[in-house]
This record gives sequence, structure tokens and C-alpha cells, in this order.
Amino acid sequence: MASIRKKKELEQSTKSYVKPSSVLPTEEFNETDMRLHWNKYAERLGQKGFKIMESILLITDPVLNGTHITYELPNEGSKLEFESMMNGLLGHLKGHLHNHDITIEVIVNEKVETKRSYNNQDRYNRFVEINPNIELLRSIFGLDLKD
Repeated sequence: MASIRKKKELEQSTKSYVKPSSVLPTEEFNETDMRLHWNKYAERLGQKGFKIMESILLITDPVLNGTHITYELPNEGSKLEFESMMNGLLGHLKGHLHNHDITIEVIVNEKVETKRSYNNQDRYNRFVEINPNIELLRSIFGLDLKD
């Protein structure tokens, strides 16, 4: 009997204590503070060897709207990786920003870009846009484009 009582006491003492939501802090914070802690978390992941997670966190900048953070990712695979580590990030942000109302929404934005083949003239025009001195070199040395 005594061992059963001790076992029940041990189980009750090991149960984790959950604070009521009215006790959790909800301090105001701005987007700059949020991004600072976001980047610190990403840097810490990189130092621990989680380079993929770090790069996913640094793909784009998160957008803050009140306590709701919107994060845009380029594909579904990145979203799955991000969601697997989102609880750690949320815990970090909630702790450092002293606000437990923070939520994160992930949006996948797969921009469809049409790929087209470029001919020599298209490539040359693009290079001239980047560096106008290329036109000067072409005229000085009398170079021509051949298709």
C-alpha cells in the first residue's frame, strides 16, 4: 500500500505545471525586434550544424502584423522543413520578445517563371544592361555577334 501511495505521489510531482494563459506575458514588440531574434535563432541553428534550417529561416524576411507573423517560402518542401522546427522558433520568439500570443503563418509562393532560350543578341543586350562598357569594347575591337 505504501509503495502504491509513493508511486502516485511521484506521478503527481512529475506532472508538468502549465501556467494559466492569464499569467503569460504579452508585452508589445516591433518588427525590428522580431527580425533581430529571428536572425539570432537562425544563426544559432547554423552554429549547431543545422545549415538547411538556417537557410530556410533566411530565405525571406518575415512580416509582422500585430502578434501574427507571416512567412513566405518558395516551395512546399521548404514549408514542411520549416513547420518541423517551428515550435522551437516560436518558443525562442515568445521567450525573448516576452509575448506568448505570437503565431506564425507559412505561405507557399511558387512563382512560375517562363524559361526561354536566349540567342546571342539577347545575351549581349543583357550584358550591356549590366555593364555598358561592353559596348565600348565591342566598338573598339570591331567585334561582331555570330548566331
